[in-house]
Amino acid sequence: MAIKTVGVIGAGIMGSGITQVSAAAGLNVVMVDVNAAAIDRGLGTISASLDRLVKKEKLTSEQKIATLARIKGTTEQSDLKSVDVVIEAATENEALKIKILKEVSAVIGPETILATNTSSISITRLAAASGRPDRFVGMHFFNPVPVLSLVEVIRGLQTSDDTYNKVMGLARQLGKDPITAKNSPGFVVNRILVPMINEAVFVLQEGLATAQEIDEGMKLGANHSIGPLALADLIGLDTLLAVMETLYDGFHEAKYRPAPLLREMVDAGYLGRKNGRGFFTYG
Repeated sequence: MAIKTVGVIGAGIMGSGITQVSAAAGLNVVMVDVNAAAIDRGLGTISASLDRLVKKEKLTSEQKIATLARIKGTTEQSDLKSVDVVIEAATENEALKIKILKEVSAVIGPETILATNTSSISITRLAAASGRPDRFVGMHFFNPVPVLSLVEVIRGLQTSDDTYNKVMGLARQLGKDPITAKNSPGFVVNRILVPMINEAVFVLQEGLATAQEIDEGMKLGANHSIGPLALADLIGLDTLLAVMETLYDGFHEAKYRPAPLLREMVDAGYLGRKNGRGFFTYG
């Protein structure tokens, strides 16, 4: 079965990015969120992203129009009933994801693959709750989705070979470079990346350097294209905290303890770029 239609749950940063690359690859996409305002924001984000590509002459105006025409925004999960694959890209909250996955599984066809864009939660556990464990898989995109080529494809214990092979093919169809990761807290990239960012927060907390100096140090000394604290703001401090808590709960090792400053920032509502203030401020 060739994958021709994709459903995306969530119109936020990740959901809109996944929707954009899917539509740009020629697939018809149904993007679902809880209210019309969220859908409008998601479509606006996609349109602005495509405009930047047109300005850079990486896309024509006609291609932008065609891409947007392949996207249907909706608040009704029932609109997913005929898609080939659904990718859940809701907030990194296990209880919420399980609720959504159960609801969606009851609506979609029996052969439809259900994927989650979780950055750290157990695929095996989500698969067991989904109602279709053999047709469930992790498909972890990276932010910003239209720019970064990596997708981690994570098999749960129950994931069938057919499901895994089709999702690997889908990732390549979207122009991505997939790698296979075993089901383990944080998978591959976040297992390495998020503790590094967490350590940068500890360095800031201990007053060893300013946020600007920490980021400049890593850019100039380690050739990173973006500093760890700016990257934290881009990812979302609440998402980072959720991943660190998953790592700590999964491994029970002190090296995965979330920095108290990270927790305090989230408690204060300083979440990064998504609301204008994190380790840096944004207009």
